[in-house]
Amino acid sequence: MKDLALSAKSIEKYFHQPQTFQVLKNINFEVKKGEFLALVGKSGSGKSTLLYVLSTMDTDYSGKLEINGSPVTGKTQNELAAFRNAHIGFVFQFHYLLPEFTAIDNVMLPALKLGNKPKEEIREKALANLDLLGLKPQAEKQANKLSGGQQQRVAIARALINEPAIIMGDEPTGNLDSKNTKIVFDIFKELAAERGQTIISVTHDDEFAANCDRVIELSDGELV
Repeated sequence: MKDLALSAKSIEKYFHQPQTFQVLKNINFEVKKGEFLALVGKSGSGKSTLLYVLSTMDTDYSGKLEINGSPVTGKTQNELAAFRNAHIGFVFQFHYLLPEFTAIDNVMLPALKLGNKPKEEIREKALANLDLLGLKPQAEKQANKLSGGQQQRVAIARALINEPAIIMGDEPTGNLDSKNTKIVFDIFKELAAERGQTIISVTHDDEFAANCDRVIELSDGELV
């Protein structure tokens, strides 16, 4: 169990509007630490819904979810918010940077919120993350002055700031051209291989998925 980053057991979920509909059906799987996993499936297959359950942002499900050896099912919203900030990094299709903040200020935000390190130390770590992603020269630039590919790399640097056990991506390359998609993919690959960070990414990109360590496919809410 020590080498497991995530364990999902008998996860089921229903939507109740406009009528009751089962969107996830008896989902069971485990993800090892340092694994780079792609979640694929047609639109409406339930993959983004599953990611939101796995990320602890959606708690309206039945079954059991463990992350990093900790049971997260049944925790309060406040407990989950603190858990997410400490253990999970997010990279979305839209980067959600604060446009008027600099790149480095955006990266520092989750660590300042966690509040367990001095600001100077957080700033050094943020700069190191930007450097890792080839963005150190852009550190003091406002986010809205960066290109789309650069903004997405800032979002990855931000996702890494609290050294999360798992990075979850929802179509993280969905808005990027092929060159920037490759850059982001290579960064994820390196984080998994060299830092032992676990990556779980929803993607429509067949090539992206094919190069991951493992692919999990959903069809009509079930694992194929």
